[in-house]
Amino acid sequence: MNRRDFVTSTTLAAAALGLPEAAHALDTTSPAPAMSDSTQATPDSPRATRKILIAGGGFRTKFIGYMAQLTGKTRPRICYLPTASADSPQSALGFYQACAPLNVEPFVQNMYIESLSQTQGFDEVLLSMDAIVVSGGNTLNQQAIWKAQGVDVILREAWDRGIVLGGASAGSLCWFDEGTTDSRPKALSIVKCLGFLKGSHSPHYDAEAGRRPLYHKLIGSGEMQPGYACDNDAGIYFEDNTVKRVVHTRAEAKCYYVSVVNGKVEERVLEPEMI
Repeated sequence: MNRRDFVTSTTLAAAALGLPEAAHALDTTSPAPAMSDSTQATPDSPRATRKILIAGGGFRTKFIGYMAQLTGKTRPRICYLPTASADSPQSALGFYQACAPLNVEPFVQNMYIESLSQTQGFDEVLLSMDAIVVSGGNTLNQQAIWKAQGVDVILREAWDRGIVLGGASAGSLCWFDEGTTDSRPKALSIVKCLGFLKGSHSPHYDAEAGRRPLYHKLIGSGEMQPGYACDNDAGIYFEDNTVKRVVHTRAEAKCYYVSVVNGKVEERVLEPEMI
């Protein structure tokens, strides 16, 4: 499917779902509206609070709604980056469906673009947002594409400006120094990421049998830094590198801090609040 067909088919499907803003958001031939006066700190203003909201899996309506609250805006502009899902139309539509009950203005920014239709720079689009949600998918490919396009640098500026960042799975892994990933053939492995959040991360902690033992093994051997593990439907809100709140949307879902204490791997439960 070429880009024009992608935009057409996704826009029509979104319209059928009753998502009127989808056509505008996916039409990258139209410039995004200018940044409002109430948007985050500019490079010349004092540094804003840097915010990241992650989940182990299941970054749907309640998590996006919480992210919207964190922006402090009445109707925040939230952009979805489906890079890890190879700009999947189904992934984009799922984002619009999750946003439909919320008072937010959703956008999608693809990475598989061409200069004739993508008339704005990635910085112009992303830095005009109040929040950015990153999709799940292949973290290794996501990181390579972002670096090739300079999006890693733009996301760092967005974070420094106080634009709320977040996501689940590849969308949570990407913010840490490193983590466990299924992005390569045959077995789970280590992936190096953006390093905004220090330490490591393991998503899908309760959903995939191999995640917990591998995470324990890697941290216990010193191959991976201590870090945070999240069950599906559970997440952590960070300000800078400080845990400010632990949340979940399912009663059984939890988050953990995994480290080595007295020579043994220790898994400390971070008790969540329901959102």
